[in-house]
Amino acid sequence: MSHTITAELVSLDADLGADKAAVIRALAQRVVAEGRATDADALFADAWAREQTDETGLPGGIAIPHAKSAAVTEPSLAFARLTPGVDFGAGDGPADLVFLIAAPADAAEAHLAVLSKLARSLMQEQFTSGLRSAATPADVVRIVRVAIGEEEADAARAADAANDAAPADAGEAAPAVASEDRTRIVAVTACATGIAHTFMAADALTAAGRKSGVDLVVEPQGSSGYHALPADVIAAADAVIFAVDVDVREPQRFAGKPVVRASVKAGIERPEELIDEAVAAASDPRAERVTGAVATTTSAPAESGGARIKRILLTGVSYMIPFVAGGGLLMAIGFLLAGYAIALNHGDAGVSNAVYTLQHFALWNLPPEGVVYYLGAIAFEIGSVSMGFLVPALAGYIAFAIADRPGIAPGFVAGSIAVFMNAGFIGGLVGGLIAGYAAYLIGKPAVPRWLRGLMPVVIIPLLASAVASGLMLLVLGAPIAWLMTRMTEFLNGLTGAGAVGLGIILGLMMCFDLGGPVNKTAYAFAVAGLAAQTPASFHIMAAVMCAGMVPPLGMALASTVLYRRGFTTVERENGAAAWLLGASFISEGAIPFAAADPLRVIPANLVGGAVTGAVCMAFDVASRAPHGGIFVFFAIDPIWGFLVALVAGTIVTALLLVALKRFVGGRQAVVETTSVPAAVAA
Repeated sequence: MSHTITAELVSLDADLGADKAAVIRALAQRVVAEGRATDADALFADAWAREQTDETGLPGGIAIPHAKSAAVTEPSLAFARLTPGVDFGAGDGPADLVFLIAAPADAAEAHLAVLSKLARSLMQEQFTSGLRSAATPADVVRIVRVAIGEEEADAARAADAANDAAPADAGEAAPAVASEDRTRIVAVTACATGIAHTFMAADALTAAGRKSGVDLVVEPQGSSGYHALPADVIAAADAVIFAVDVDVREPQRFAGKPVVRASVKAGIERPEELIDEAVAAASDPRAERVTGAVATTTSAPAESGGARIKRILLTGVSYMIPFVAGGGLLMAIGFLLAGYAIALNHGDAGVSNAVYTLQHFALWNLPPEGVVYYLGAIAFEIGSVSMGFLVPALAGYIAFAIADRPGIAPGFVAGSIAVFMNAGFIGGLVGGLIAGYAAYLIGKPAVPRWLRGLMPVVIIPLLASAVASGLMLLVLGAPIAWLMTRMTEFLNGLTGAGAVGLGIILGLMMCFDLGGPVNKTAYAFAVAGLAAQTPASFHIMAAVMCAGMVPPLGMALASTVLYRRGFTTVERENGAAAWLLGASFISEGAIPFAAADPLRVIPANLVGGAVTGAVCMAFDVASRAPHGGIFVFFAIDPIWGFLVALVAGTIVTALLLVALKRFVGGRQAVVETTSVPAAVAA
């Protein structure tokens, strides 16, 4: 392997221009002059495009403009020690040490690994001080070659290239014995090119982790490949840091973990802050979590087929819900502003007019002439279009959970075909699974290097879309559409005891695991039905939303009003917050109570949810909004029936929980040292 840097690529105490564009262009010209690239303008353009994406200046007077370019024929490092320094965007001032890292577009992994070593060396004070004190270009070359391993013998150099992943590419070896008293954090770093920032952020986080006293393990996802963290290390982690500028590869491995998200540059410049945020997130039940189901074992191969399918389907549902929630609420706002008749003529009222063509632009004008009616039509139009993504998004992200990004396009296409054939959400489920596994299998065989770049963006989407959508059109779509029609007819025909029974089942599902798989299944069933806009779908949505509000409201009533002395101070504080969470249809507000006392809390929730579901169905309560709780009252009819069902379920849950705490398993002791005044204790 030829040397990456030579004395001819080094400029000492030079003035290469007044701005970073001039410096980058001068270094690109130096690379071309040495015969290591064919076109200085093309190399500059590629490096400048990367600079525009994210400035490459770093703290300590360092800058590392870099690019993978078709103009580069040999991996190269061009170095300049500038006098005066030039601003590359670092917060602490201009840079005097500048490396242009130039890699071929199809650079081999060994070459990229060598370049990544340079980036990591820049995090070491001894390395940068040596560059500043170097007397000749030859001194710089020696310092750099030693740092990147090019001064070793050929055999050792080959070993370096093969083992460059250790320690940081492998994620820095995990501590042999992790202290139970220390927070355990895993991190992923990744930048657009995967050459420099990726590894610098990994080293910065690792060093900051040692200083902070946490057990931190990093997985750099660079262009030279990456070594996935062991499943048991991820399972044991208390929180995750994603310091990335691109998508994390296989993010489902971290599902359920509290996560801190930042740019890769933040991982370099403020790693201590990210670690502090991760430590705080680890103990915060409200912290953002990585989407998906949490693996219950420490070994990935131990996941059963059923558990894998469940994780895949729940991933699709999780990504689908924002389309439905946003679209449904916009439709509900449309009803509020323009009345329910807007569902029939929203296209004429909204799309056919621009705001400047309205004849009567006055807020006080009544429908159908006023701007309020017009805005209602626009809200309904946007919402209905958003709801149209329900099935394609479900299918697309089911495929994503199986095949990662190459599965998204085939999944969306298969979901759209399901909509075209009236196969509904069941068609979306089937199409998404077929598209995902087709994309996964097509992308699995090894292909020549020249074909790898085309696989995820052309070959896999093309073939997987043809397979999945072809099967939907030719074989599966028609029978699934028939099944959906029969199911819709059955639901529309439910009356009396049949409808009440369905309400009981939905109420039990919503209150069983509070945002878990069973809860999400019931919610997904309800929101998928909203796309049909039938009376039965509105009744099901009302029962699901109302029952989902019961657990937190029941906990709030029991802990803050009926039986305060049966709950700890922390539980009473959670109960106060649960009033708002319950009113907003956030079932997770009851999780702290269920976690502390599951054998009494969960049965109380189930009974209250069943009562609410039954009452909603008995009163034919309908909701045209998929979320929002009591705050979307204008989309619920009759609202009095909704409130009666909600109050009934809340009271039943609270009373049953109080009874269980008092008479089953012994009354729960209050552990606080402060006493509760008799005047406020029930």
